[in-house]
Amino acid sequence: MRFPSLTLAAAGAALLAPTALPAPATAVPPRERPAARGEGPVAAAGLKRPAARGGGAVIAAGLERPAARGESAVAAADPERPVVRGEGGVTAADLLARTGTCTQLSRGRYRTDAGRPATVPVCGTRDAVFWKADLDIDCDGRPTARCNRRTDPVFAATTAFQQSDGRHLNAETLPYIVIPPPSRRWDHRASGVRGGSVAAVVHRGRVQYAVVGDTGPRDVIGEASYATAHGLGIPADPREGGVPSDVTYIVFRNSRVSPIESRAAAVAEGERLARLFAARK
Repeated sequence: MRFPSLTLAAAGAALLAPTALPAPATAVPPRERPAARGEGPVAAAGLKRPAARGGGAVIAAGLERPAARGESAVAAADPERPVVRGEGGVTAADLLARTGTCTQLSRGRYRTDAGRPATVPVCGTRDAVFWKADLDIDCDGRPTARCNRRTDPVFAATTAFQQSDGRHLNAETLPYIVIPPPSRRWDHRASGVRGGSVAAVVHRGRVQYAVVGDTGPRDVIGEASYATAHGLGIPADPREGGVPSDVTYIVFRNSRVSPIESRAAAVAEGERLARLFAARK
């Protein structure tokens, strides 16, 4: 999980953010992790293994068979957790074609991890906001077999937004993304983005629909739940998983899934909005 340094934290305090915000989410960067809360990053204990040339994410994960033609890697690995890939004719290429030009909405840029240069702007169209960054694993929320204090050194049992029964979200099973809290740099609320907003996350030709489910550090962007990474074929281990670049996050303005925990609702609404987004010039 990611934590800004003391210097960055001091700098962040100068930003005029609203009071009583939820505790930020944190995530371990793909290649390094903090030793403990408040400490700077240290080298991770191990490195994730990339897929072999020509092999899919299923092979890289150590599974015995690749996805069949037209089948997602996650569906091959776990039939109960299908990933949305170009449903209804909306492909990753269709979505990325709309994100080639950035009309910047944020007043400044974000870091991908604490201590890194601020290089990521939040861009926008009339119907969506988007950014391209890394993907760090957020495992916060309800404790599960894969997301807990044992598997994640900086696990937090809370998320900024809660599901319909009042419980915190389940990062292991719910695809969600993490956004920065409101600040002078960018206030997501002014862009029609809030908890439960629908997102399309794109990586290497795959599309995973998700919801906005948590907030993170004030100056860092590029984070998503265990389930989102798993759905994209990205190593999802909270200590060593994630990817360092090439993930595009598209959040559809003024959208909302209710209940927030409904994966089926996120897919249906995400596919509908993705078709509209891709069709507009």
